[in-house]
Amino acid sequence: MKILHYHRLMQLETGGVVRAVLDLCSGLAAVGHEVTLITCAGEDLPQPWLDHADGVPRAIIIDPPSLPGGFFTPSALREIRSHLAAAEVMHLHSMWAPTNLQFARVARRIGLPYVYSVHGMLDDWCMAQRGAKKRAYLAALGRRMLHGAHAVHCTAEAELEQARKWFPRGRGTVIPLVFDMDPFRTLPGPEPALARFPEIDTGRPRLLFLSRIHYKKGIELLIDATDELSRNGHDCMTMIVGSGEPAYVAELQRRVHDRGLDDRVLFPGFVSGVEKVSMYEAADLFVLPTSQENFGFVLFEALAAGTPVVTTRGADTWPEMEASGGAVVVDADASAIAEAVGALLDDSSRLETMGRSGREWVLAELSASAVIHGYEELYEEAARR
Repeated sequence: MKILHYHRLMQLETGGVVRAVLDLCSGLAAVGHEVTLITCAGEDLPQPWLDHADGVPRAIIIDPPSLPGGFFTPSALREIRSHLAAAEVMHLHSMWAPTNLQFARVARRIGLPYVYSVHGMLDDWCMAQRGAKKRAYLAALGRRMLHGAHAVHCTAEAELEQARKWFPRGRGTVIPLVFDMDPFRTLPGPEPALARFPEIDTGRPRLLFLSRIHYKKGIELLIDATDELSRNGHDCMTMIVGSGEPAYVAELQRRVHDRGLDDRVLFPGFVSGVEKVSMYEAADLFVLPTSQENFGFVLFEALAAGTPVVTTRGADTWPEMEASGGAVVVDADASAIAEAVGALLDDSSRLETMGRSGREWVLAELSASAVIHGYEELYEEAARR
């Protein structure tokens, strides 16, 4: 099939949506589909995509929107229409980009079916943030865009349950995101991470947060839980790995300093590649006390690396995480997190069992071939209709 994807900015540090688009496009191309990705910024796209090499997705970089409100000009829309006319189905990503409205409108005009992935942005927590503005957007234009889609795609049943109220006449579907497990099949061990960040090699048990540093992730809870663990005699350290707005990172660092945790809570920065996989292995526990996470690649990456997980019901995939045997789900509360972490650190045999169970579950249940097949069926159904 000729499948076209659009996501405005392909920059990995902006969050998991970019990773989702990259892995899905790669997986579809690997099984023989003709995949085109349109974006306005492609800093993190593989060079073969930009070179239009055989057997990989073809990336097209278009000029960013220049009209007030973040919309494309009529001349830009003519170029976009020419690309859409060559496709059999289109897949749009994220919820609040005005340019998605224009892509969807062009698709409807030329009879091109499209799938819309909301990536957790219609979850209850997300809709409570600047909710009046978002509801106005949906009422004015966004709901029509969702109702016009062949399917509104969610990645977990819990996500769809929260999202469906915002597109009552539309059709929802659930398919997990494609998870590239190749980096996790042969694990590098903790050594690359310890070599890159010798300051974490202290002999203490290590807790890992690895994600975009954002206020919805519950990092304050993790810092407070680390403080409580320390006061209760658990001499552990916490690694907050990732990047975020400098002002927010500085706020978190002040919180660490005010609690006297400078030697127990570290901010190594953004990591990727082998060092990222190694960082999971260097941790005794992965902790994500999030308020909202629709899929959360990092949760499944941690399991794939054999690292047990502590998370909250803010992760829409918490039932799947719990069923894996590799995760403990707790309330979004510092004391609850500290209690769960302390109990696991005191039970090394349970940690070992959880790590093994979680890794086996991910490798069996999230195989790329099975997940990709779900998207193929969705696209084929859209093209037939």
